[in-house]
Amino acid sequence: MSFLDAMRQRYTTKKYEPGRKLEPEQREALKEILRLCPSSINSQPWRFTFVNNPETKKQLAEASFFNDQKVLDCDTLVIFSRINDLATFENQLLSGTHPTAHGYYKKFLEPLGAEKVKAWFDKQVYLAIGVFLSACADMQIDSTPMEGIDPNKYDEILNQKHHTSLVAVAIGHRALDDANQLSIKPKARLPLDEVIKSI
Repeated sequence: MSFLDAMRQRYTTKKYEPGRKLEPEQREALKEILRLCPSSINSQPWRFTFVNNPETKKQLAEASFFNDQKVLDCDTLVIFSRINDLATFENQLLSGTHPTAHGYYKKFLEPLGAEKVKAWFDKQVYLAIGVFLSACADMQIDSTPMEGIDPNKYDEILNQKHHTSLVAVAIGHRALDDANQLSIKPKARLPLDEVIKSI
């Protein structure tokens, strides 16, 4: 299947088949894909947490509002978090990137203040989410991105000290009666000429 065909066939899964597992190699491939994701100035201000443990999933489900059943039934829940501590980020930047990246951060980002820097971190995490969802589609893994979570409770459950949960993505295999699948509810997108401009 081509990547274009994979994107045409992907949709946001609303109901998972509990007990149906992904192959371990698929999870490992997704972990490496996330590690390789692009970010501005190679900043990588993120953490990706793969949760398979049933008890932890149950706790996270209780902090997932109307997404609770997806969390319980999916094979794996992946939590996308951003660095919340600027000192931790700067140490990471100094130890892992080219000196020009640190110079860019000091000159253009740090002066904006903590809240705007953290908003910039969020944008980098969302780049990774896009890559991840696309990779899942290409690997024929069903997925559900979910902002409907309680970040504070997620952080407490995951014992995150220097990171903040932003989005959880359920991955696994759709249930046969998932009402959101394309055979029941066709994909709805704006016409090409409304979203693409060629000059």
